[in-house]
Amino acid sequence: MVDRSAVTYFDVCPSPVGDLVLMSDGRALTGLMMPNQRHTQGVQPGWVREPGPFVEARSQLGQYFAGERTGFELELAPTGTPFQVEVWRTLRDIPYGTTINYGELAKRIGNAKASRAVGSANGRNPIGIIVPCHRVIGANGSLVGYGGGLERKKTLLALERDTLAKRGERLV
Repeated sequence: MVDRSAVTYFDVCPSPVGDLVLMSDGRALTGLMMPNQRHTQGVQPGWVREPGPFVEARSQLGQYFAGERTGFELELAPTGTPFQVEVWRTLRDIPYGTTINYGELAKRIGNAKASRAVGSANGRNPIGIIVPCHRVIGANGSLVGYGGGLERKKTLLALERDTLAKRGERLV
């Protein structure tokens, strides 16, 4: 008998930034990998390809890339240290179309001196795009440190900026 709680399901979701590999434990989304992303190992032996757990995630990602969705309403279960999980939770509070720097993110988790540790946790975010680590930039406003690559970061930020502009909304 197979212990379903230990199974990792996956599926591939085409997107404007490349094929995204979605991962789930069958209840919640546990990962989203981009092509050539740092800190990922790719699809592992024993994972089960099954589109069923990803119907809603695929739909919401499609809406996001079409400029129709500015936030995600998905059950997430990223695996990490308590510090990493707190950073990833805080990332979800960064408004669509806006950016903050690593120092500001460190302040938001209550440790203003932890900007390097925050940067490391941000870089290991297992659910990119949905947990918007692409919205964190360098202190001088430069685009730095994106596990999915700086071109993808530019693309995602431009998508959000352009979506807000089309709606006549201003960036904060």
